[in-house]
Amino acid sequence: MTSSPPHYIPQSDPPLPPWETLPTMYDLPSDNPEEPGLPDDFHFLQPLLLYLTFQPINWNPELVYSAADLNLYYDLEHPLWYKRPDWFGVVGVGKLYKGQDLRLSYVTWQEPANPFVVIELLSPGTEDEDLGTKRESPADKPPSKWEVYERILRIPYYVVFSRYTNELRAFQLVGGHYEPMNLTNGYLLMPEIDLSLGLWQGSFRDIERLWLRWFTLAGELIPAPTEEAAAATQRAMIAEQEATEAKQEAAQAKRKVEKLAERLRQLGVNPDELDELL
Repeated sequence: MTSSPPHYIPQSDPPLPPWETLPTMYDLPSDNPEEPGLPDDFHFLQPLLLYLTFQPINWNPELVYSAADLNLYYDLEHPLWYKRPDWFGVVGVGKLYKGQDLRLSYVTWQEPANPFVVIELLSPGTEDEDLGTKRESPADKPPSKWEVYERILRIPYYVVFSRYTNELRAFQLVGGHYEPMNLTNGYLLMPEIDLSLGLWQGSFRDIERLWLRWFTLAGELIPAPTEEAAAATQRAMIAEQEATEAKQEAAQAKRKVEKLAERLRQLGVNPDELDELL
């Protein structure tokens, strides 16, 4: 009895790259209702403020991308594994997937760059994983967020903020490991993108509290579009007020000149002749 020749799966020569063979964002799930951490108003508003003020000065705005609560797929060997950061920012990546479509997820093997900075907002159910205090996961289980950001994606900056304690902690990738960052005059400096991150006491969407937002390296506030519009309106009102005051001052000066001229005429002096003599 002759055995049939073994069946081989045809391979391309050379092998196709992962972005052509592995699942794309259209193939992978974009949500998971079992993900720990409950959504709340803060988890909507805080990432929104970060999104609106993430404007790296030295990058073309068309090549700056950020997202909140979006699946981040990271492992070529386990393409279904993902993390879901509260917010992350990327530079060197267009706002649309392949310049054509809004992203359903961020699939790293389909994108030209990994995230540059990730921000997690601490929740009671996610603190251990967010801060890397959770024991390392078994080889057959997905790694923690800390492991993914530090060892797999090697994201340069990782920031953790607690709205319960208003504590801001940040880590920078140094030699392949996260090292704690120190604040410089109250800001976390990221010179590669000419930005800094800091806490700001103010009103956003009519809610007054301590917010995390982006600043310039010099600590100047980067305004959100609504704040910029409000500032422009205020500047216009100030300019209008100054113009009105200037008109009023000119009218007062004119009335004083007219009163003086009338007084001179009463004294028998022609003010027009005074002009000629002068």
